[in-house]
Amino acid sequence: MGKKTKKPGKGKEKTERKTAKAEEKKARRDSKKLSPEDDIDAILLSIQKEEAKKKEIHIEENVPAPSPRSNCTLNINPLKETELILYGGEFYNGNKTYVYGDLYRYDVEKQEWKLVSSPNSPPPRSAHQAVAWKNYLYIFGGEFTSPNQERFHHYKDFWMLDLKTNQWEQLNLKGCPSPRSGHRMVLYKHKIIVFGGFYDTLREVRYYNDLHIFDLDQFKWQEIKSRPGSMWPSARSGFQFFIFQDEIFLYGGYSKEVSSDKNSSEKGIVHSDLWSLDPRTWEWSKVKKSGMPPGPRAGFSMCVHKRRALLFGGVVDMEIKGDVIMSLFLNELYGFQLDSRRWYPLELRKGKSTNNKLKKSSGQKDTDANLDGKANPIEQEESAAMSEDDNLEYQEEAGDIESNIDEISHHVSTTMNVGNGGLSSKSGKPLESSAKLDMQNSVLPEVVKPCGRINSCMVVGRDTLYVYGGMMEVKDQEITLDDLYSLNLSKLDEWKCIIPASESEWVEASEDEDEDDDEDGDDSDDECNSDSNSDETSDGDDDDVEAAGDGPLQMGDAVALIKGKGKTLRRKEKRARIEQIRASLGLSDSQRTPMPGESLKDFYKRTNLYWQMAAHEHTQHTGKELRKDGFDLADARFRELKPILDELTILEAEQKAEEEEGPETSSRKRGKKKNKH
Repeated sequence: MGKKTKKPGKGKEKTERKTAKAEEKKARRDSKKLSPEDDIDAILLSIQKEEAKKKEIHIEENVPAPSPRSNCTLNINPLKETELILYGGEFYNGNKTYVYGDLYRYDVEKQEWKLVSSPNSPPPRSAHQAVAWKNYLYIFGGEFTSPNQERFHHYKDFWMLDLKTNQWEQLNLKGCPSPRSGHRMVLYKHKIIVFGGFYDTLREVRYYNDLHIFDLDQFKWQEIKSRPGSMWPSARSGFQFFIFQDEIFLYGGYSKEVSSDKNSSEKGIVHSDLWSLDPRTWEWSKVKKSGMPPGPRAGFSMCVHKRRALLFGGVVDMEIKGDVIMSLFLNELYGFQLDSRRWYPLELRKGKSTNNKLKKSSGQKDTDANLDGKANPIEQEESAAMSEDDNLEYQEEAGDIESNIDEISHHVSTTMNVGNGGLSSKSGKPLESSAKLDMQNSVLPEVVKPCGRINSCMVVGRDTLYVYGGMMEVKDQEITLDDLYSLNLSKLDEWKCIIPASESEWVEASEDEDEDDDEDGDDSDDECNSDSNSDETSDGDDDDVEAAGDGPLQMGDAVALIKGKGKTLRRKEKRARIEQIRASLGLSDSQRTPMPGESLKDFYKRTNLYWQMAAHEHTQHTGKELRKDGFDLADARFRELKPILDELTILEAEQKAEEEEGPETSSRKRGKKKNKH
């Protein structure tokens, strides 16, 4: 994604300083005296010489997991459905960029990695594409970045890996697509189809919308050109490409265009349009979105399982109060029914084991006291709501159930006083201690799921979804991930963490570099801050931009973050923190979030159509069974959010009281962001 266009009125002095800085950078790029770290030709030549020294294939068994990376490729081995093939990728530690050319094979059953080293291997790359067919893996394009990101090299080479022998072969054939990265490539029968991408020289960025076909039987490239008057998707990169029967779908993507203002500045566009390509006639048609589609986002991943496509992750950049740009890294899971062409959110089902644990835990804590000396509020409400056969008619007949959670939320909102000593209740006791007591009595099992991220790898094998790696941001740090999660798509009951994320390396810039970054941050506003603009405004996509979903925060982390750090934050930072937590947990989506003081009964009564629709998409149940499924989904979401909502009530009141004390004087500068492909 890109940064937002800078605001006017920054002053002549700053403009001159930025212009001088830009000219200095251009002169440094144009200079023949490159630093060794930025001389891409020399780097790639050195890599080529090292590759030439390899004389035989070497396989290391049971090696440590690959280092953190994003923009790599992950494929299911067509010869062995329980093996994943990982190639390439990149890692940025805050100072240097590292691009990889290693090949790993992962046995899902044994949970073991193999590192394969072969002669005549492709040079390191990221943002490339790979497809598997028969016993071969085909790789096209990608990019290599110098460590200081001063130089880029885009590939147009085409490689084939024999999965039986681990031998690489470069296919030097006429008519191949031009150099690019950020493109997408899919397999249709015996053809490889390539569309889009971009080419970046630092002087200019060109986005493509050309369509190329590689025939695997004839080993020939062919470019498909549009006919006069025919519909065709606009140029873009970072979109998703997926196939169902004799239809190829294209969704989303990112591009830049020159704005019409006096400065002719560039602005980023986050696409959210959906297209269908007929591979028999090579004609495009635009698909009208129906159901409950995801809001516009960049950097998401997609793959196909049976008759549905799955979408995970992505990022939305938005500007909040105080000139702060906030990136929301999402971990929502959406489904796209390929035969009916309908979108829907994929909510995990409530597993029986979880129910049993909750009931058992509830039984053990029946005598525990909460704020008013009553039983566990969530368990009390659910057991009352679901205790009889009529519980399946919950939304019509559960009108008399009283939840102690309602009283707690009401108590927090109506008895809160803010004095010199901080928050307190009318009884004079600190309100935070009450919230802690409530949390101790509540049964809140930790929900395992991948954090929000972009540019991750996602594949399906044997009805199991795998999500690997990617990148997210924490404050001003880019965190590159190396975790691996799985989800049984037949059960849709729970995420499993196969490989947890390792601690990320981050190199803090020196003070001199910080000063440069402050100036560069303004220089690159036009190219690195996202407008989150959509080309589908007529369909109301702009209304979806702020409807962000679950972010990288886990419940326990969010509660600890608020409790442990809330009082030490500056007012502007506290305001930003509140907005970040609200957005990253999806609290702006009223269909998935309880209102202040709302009970589980009222929450489900208000949103039951949403939850029943979400449940129906993957259970196909109707009537009482569907209402029960819908209630289970709503109950799981209610349990997940209730602690954080209560804590946010406290933090918001504290922040509001502090704002009344005096005007905000601190400021926060926009941070530098990398482009996301």
